[in-house]
Amino acid sequence: MLDKLITELDKGLRTLCAPAHSGRAHPDQDIAETELSAAEKRHALGLMRVNHCGEVCAQALYQGQALTARDAAAREALRQAAQEEVEHLAWTERRIRELGGRPSLLNPLWYTGSLAMGVAAGVLGDKWNLGFLQETERQVGAHLDSHLSALPEGDARSRAIVSQMRDDELQHAEMAHELGAAELPAPLKAAMKLSARLMTGSSYHL
Repeated sequence: MLDKLITELDKGLRTLCAPAHSGRAHPDQDIAETELSAAEKRHALGLMRVNHCGEVCAQALYQGQALTARDAAAREALRQAAQEEVEHLAWTERRIRELGGRPSLLNPLWYTGSLAMGVAAGVLGDKWNLGFLQETERQVGAHLDSHLSALPEGDARSRAIVSQMRDDELQHAEMAHELGAAELPAPLKAAMKLSARLMTGSSYHL
């Protein structure tokens, strides 16, 4: 039990403090940097900081869900999704630095809250656990679609990253559906959207 606790603590510390690494090539690696105005760069930075914070939350959420998942297939699905989210962390983290910024100062707060939500989702049972994964990824996919519209027209590097992230998130949602995810009640979906708005609004600036 102590070994498991230490392992999970190490995961959290690495998510929050250590540079993330990607097994896949960064989606923007072959795209030339373009000149952005100061306002465009600030806006792109804010959006990419939001996306990075979202990936921090995803790591915590899937970590909590895997801890309490009963079914081996559900645990494996969560671990697979979490691994791709690590790559997203690496992509967004590097892009933030390229734009001259830093990750959100609120990442530890959102990580803790997401971990608690993940544990709670798993306790409810595997079909609800997978339902939470499915709905989370659907909402994230819609959120990333909005960022593709909001990013500066000339910021092709950020667009390539966000586009690949969106495709991955929708694949995670489909995977959860195929494994038997339950459809979450409308009030819970609304609560998740409200929480996401609070996270995005704060991490854009901080």
